[in-house]
Amino acid sequence: MFGTIVSWQQTDKTVSIQFQHASASLLFLHDSLFRVFAPLKRDVFFSRAIDRLPETRLQCLNVQSVGKYIEIITASLIVRVKDDLQIDVYTSEGDLLCADYNEQRLPFVRRGNSELAKEEGHAVIEEARQYRTTIIKQMNGDEAFYGLGERPGHLNKRGCFYRNWNTDDPHPHVESYETLYKSIPFFITLTDKKAFGIFFDNTYETFFDFGKENDNYYYFAANDGNLDYYFMYGPQVADVIGHYTSLTGTTPLPQKWTLGYQQCRWSYPSAERVKEIATQFRSRNIPCDVIYLDIDYMDGYRVFTWNRETFPDPQGLITELAAQGFKVVTIIDPGVKKDRGYDVYEQGLANGYYATDADGVTYVNRVWPGDSVYPDFTSATVRSWWGDQHQSLLELGVAGIWTDMNEPASFNGPLPDDVQFRNDGYPTDHREAHNVYGSMMARATYDGIKKWTGKRPFVITRACYAGTQKYSTIWTGDNQSFWEHLRMSIPMLSNLGLSGMAFVGTDVGGFSFDCTGELLSRWVQVGCFTPLFRNHSAANTRDQEPWTFDERTEHINRKYIQLRYRILPYIYDQLWRSEKTGLPLIRPLMLHYQEDQLTHNLNDQFLCGDAVMVAPIVQQGQTVRQVYLPQGTWFDYWSKQVHSGGAYILQHAELDECPIYVKAGSLLPNNPPQQFIGDGDGQHLIIEYFPDYSGATSSYEHLQDDGETFAYQNGQYHLWQFSATCNDSEIRLELTKQSPDANWAETTSIGYKKIEWRIYDTSTTRVTVNGVVAEFQQSAHALVVLIDVP
Repeated sequence: MFGTIVSWQQTDKTVSIQFQHASASLLFLHDSLFRVFAPLKRDVFFSRAIDRLPETRLQCLNVQSVGKYIEIITASLIVRVKDDLQIDVYTSEGDLLCADYNEQRLPFVRRGNSELAKEEGHAVIEEARQYRTTIIKQMNGDEAFYGLGERPGHLNKRGCFYRNWNTDDPHPHVESYETLYKSIPFFITLTDKKAFGIFFDNTYETFFDFGKENDNYYYFAANDGNLDYYFMYGPQVADVIGHYTSLTGTTPLPQKWTLGYQQCRWSYPSAERVKEIATQFRSRNIPCDVIYLDIDYMDGYRVFTWNRETFPDPQGLITELAAQGFKVVTIIDPGVKKDRGYDVYEQGLANGYYATDADGVTYVNRVWPGDSVYPDFTSATVRSWWGDQHQSLLELGVAGIWTDMNEPASFNGPLPDDVQFRNDGYPTDHREAHNVYGSMMARATYDGIKKWTGKRPFVITRACYAGTQKYSTIWTGDNQSFWEHLRMSIPMLSNLGLSGMAFVGTDVGGFSFDCTGELLSRWVQVGCFTPLFRNHSAANTRDQEPWTFDERTEHINRKYIQLRYRILPYIYDQLWRSEKTGLPLIRPLMLHYQEDQLTHNLNDQFLCGDAVMVAPIVQQGQTVRQVYLPQGTWFDYWSKQVHSGGAYILQHAELDECPIYVKAGSLLPNNPPQQFIGDGDGQHLIIEYFPDYSGATSSYEHLQDDGETFAYQNGQYHLWQFSATCNDSEIRLELTKQSPDANWAETTSIGYKKIEWRIYDTSTTRVTVNGVVAEFQQSAHALVVLIDVP
């Protein structure tokens, strides 16, 4: 496509290359991060994932011609550009990281009568898929591949093929699915214990083959658009995620209530049923913060309306629920009912806010309301208008918005390729707009909520593109009440986290099919540790609220939902750090233990932050499982038994027990018991300490703020710093508090009055606080010291 190199020049941080048939450039943003760009579609920087390129942080950039290639040297990388835009990347020490494949593609031989197989309905793989643009990379042999967002199957995507084309498919998702609801064209390669990432910023239908076609190479490709990708080197996986989120953004700290337990169903059909659900939670002592209203709360599925027969007094309902500690989240779909006299439809039509066909006529398809039109969210004007539509809901007290059906979904066949979109000044068709439609809807919703409330918006979206983490949490769509979908959720959530999506979750218990008490019990044990903790079920399935099975299931749900509220300060802190680092809450073990090959394919364990490891039971009937403990010393969370890492153990776990382990040296902040976020005076914090007797000092920073506004970004918070040092003769614990905004600190009522230390695996006869002998309690597992905070 490009031909031989004709000339090149360096301008500041950019190396521009003229080839025989086309031009390309490499922009270096960091010693370990550069962009490869060829203007095959348009000669401008235009991205739906990157709002602006990060500031360049480059120590050095040396460029020279060496024989037939151009060599570019930074402090971390050696990049060689050859004819046909072939690019090889080495470490600064000269070790090959990533090289373009320069031999002919040779798909694996597939034998048999494919036409006959098709007749019976079998899926048949094409021998060699052809694309407009294809970048083929050489496979060195030991590569493991991660990321690419929401994908079924296992953690390591080696040997898999995927398409990025947001797809609403309610059928049971299985490992062979090439598409789902989200398109995040970013992946991480782990090879020779070093990690690098590639982000292919192209919103058209894109393709990723990780050695499925032939294990000598892997590739990424597109049917249209620019050649525009970023290469980022670690060598640690965390460094790669840091580079990626420096481009696409990090997840902002959510409101604290959004981390509580959430209950949803398609649908709670009336205000009376919603009140009944709320009463059950409180009377049964099961914590809950959120109740969702699915599509049936609307008048004929018209967005931004209420069914006044079944929800006659929305504000009264929301106020009554608020008095019990509940927030209400309502669903909003993009399809606007084609209905003369319906204000939202009329406004959009009068202003030309809807996508059109090739002749400029408003495009119509069918979704829940019947014939519907699609707002053109690729236009900033339309996004602003759509955001303002939420004012009426927000003024009633609606706390968050759930955006669904935004792939966009349609019932009368998919949207044609030639449906037109404004695209913020770069008019385009559906082929380019499809994968970002959900992201732009989420952005419009986020901006609207922020404008009308001033609080951190809670938006949950089903469809998205790279960078959506800046605006929305996501869930993994219409899963099923199958054990396989519980198993699949762990690598799926882990890969979403590696792809920049820090605030994620699944429908706990499964959306479709009928859940069982055992499955819900095991699923809630996973959901307890996921950022979004929502139980959701479909119409015509059995009730799935925690008390609708049997007493044992209700007890187990209560136990783990209460555990969630206990550890919520830790989860909140991790998401606060995520805003700064890009690291997710849910992490595969390879993120922190990439030099340990036993973690590279570990599908059924995960880390919650960096201190807690969860090894849930995900097989029906199982009560014993093998657990891998990586290097270090680990505490069994329940028994406080201490294990040495770098080994497998056999863990017994009855139905009410999820194997959980805490790394020695960890300090975990806990809440006292709560029924909802804000229940109680908020002046008592519990710190669990799991001693590390090596003599090393452990430290932890805990954020305390108002939990809902952006004031923390202006220094209005307390930063509590806890540290611990222990050896065989003494444990020394310290705490300090910093408050960047001194005026706020003097006037706010936010603050802890009591700190309760719980120290495990230790016993003593004497405790002093600031040199003064203090009271303490000693149990079989813990030493408890309660101190007053001046």
